[in-house]
Amino acid sequence: RIDTTIGSAGSTSASRQTWMSGGAVDMACRRVRERLFEHVGQLWATDPILLVIEGDCVVDTVNPARRISVLGATSGVRLAGTAEYHHPPTEPLDENGQGACHTAFAFVAHRAVVDVDPQLGLVKVVQIATAQDVGVALNPLSVIGQLEGGIAQGLGLAVMEEIIIQDGRIRNPSFTDYLLPTFLDMPPVLALLIEEPDPRAPLGAKGVGEPPCISVTPAIVAAIRDAIGKDLHRVPVRPQDICL
Repeated sequence: RIDTTIGSAGSTSASRQTWMSGGAVDMACRRVRERLFEHVGQLWATDPILLVIEGDCVVDTVNPARRISVLGATSGVRLAGTAEYHHPPTEPLDENGQGACHTAFAFVAHRAVVDVDPQLGLVKVVQIATAQDVGVALNPLSVIGQLEGGIAQGLGLAVMEEIIIQDGRIRNPSFTDYLLPTFLDMPPVLALLIEEPDPRAPLGAKGVGEPPCISVTPAIVAAIRDAIGKDLHRVPVRPQDICL
């Protein structure tokens, strides 16, 4: 049985949790593995450095026939590891705007396909294609979910979401009045995960949550502009921005 204790990891802003919490989990797991090898090394009277894990077993690399399941090796034994992870240090930019002020960078591209009714000013996003460098997709299904969620958020910003203020009052303060994209508004998403591991990142993974929100909105607006041949200078794009 595995018990975990989650310490203070800060916010999920800046797509940082895979780095921060993931880094701590990675370090703690490696320490538990070291203690497991030390324990099995004592049982077998062998150097722990000669041991590896294959599947769910600890194996002696000198004598591969000698192996024991992790469950069997830890029966009645408690192995624990505690870790605190800190990302590589950053520094303020100098007077020339140069310096290591960021921990990591994200790279993503979007292509939007839209149908536009120029008479009614209505827009339907019919397809989004995206390619994103995720470093290493630790959980591909979860990564795809993050990409689709970010695309939904960017779609809302492009054609739906806007706080309307009149005479100093918010006129659409509820979800009845403030439009949000639903599942029915989501187009098919063609997603390509590009895996270029970050050598400084825990397990090589990169943040994936926020990048989709950034470039999908201008992709949708650019597609609308291409369809109607008219410059657009605001979001969300409203019917009157298309018709008038």
